[in-house]
Amino acid sequence: MSDTIKDATLEYAIRLGDDANVLGHRISEWVSRGPFLEEDIAYANVALDYIGRARMFYGYASELANDGRTEDDFAYMRDDRQYHNLLLMEMPKKDFAYSQVRQLFIDVYYSLMLPELSESKDDSLAAIAAKAIKETRYHQRRSRDWVLRLGDGTEESHRRTQRAVDNLWGYTHEMFEMDDTEQLLADSGIGVDITRLRDEWHRRVSEILKEA
Repeated sequence: MSDTIKDATLEYAIRLGDDANVLGHRISEWVSRGPFLEEDIAYANVALDYIGRARMFYGYASELANDGRTEDDFAYMRDDRQYHNLLLMEMPKKDFAYSQVRQLFIDVYYSLMLPELSESKDDSLAAIAAKAIKETRYHQRRSRDWVLRLGDGTEESHRRTQRAVDNLWGYTHEMFEMDDTEQLLADSGIGVDITRLRDEWHRRVSEILKEA
């Protein structure tokens, strides 16, 4: 692995860790505040899945950096401007419909992105993605069911769900934008060319929202 590819892979692993870390903590804000006990438990499990995913990405970043930094250094010992997570991941939880719509957008994204990453020429990234795919299947089934339930529920739940879609839609475009680092890794067979996933993501999400 050349130094250029190694540095790019390090940055990529950190970014993927940042996405999982920030979202995991946002999801955890629902613990003890869910609509009923089963949802409290479900939210805790989903949050732990993302925190565990962040640990794997940060752990791999620590191996690549090989400078004494640990996963905790990447997770907690950086200035806020040094985090490179998608803005969608850090949006406040607001109401239940808002969080579920956000989760649906993200779950459909990962259901497309992770299988691609599992084919990476980087064995460590591929292994992390392969493990995360199993979690994402559960996450997407849950978020889809909730969006359908809320959309087809009361007039109030439908209104809140539609408001969440309107408020969050503008943040979804960032998921499919790539910079030079990501393009380099995609061209090298290490990262994912996420621009190719936009149309399928839009199709799947639109089908669910239409049904809801």
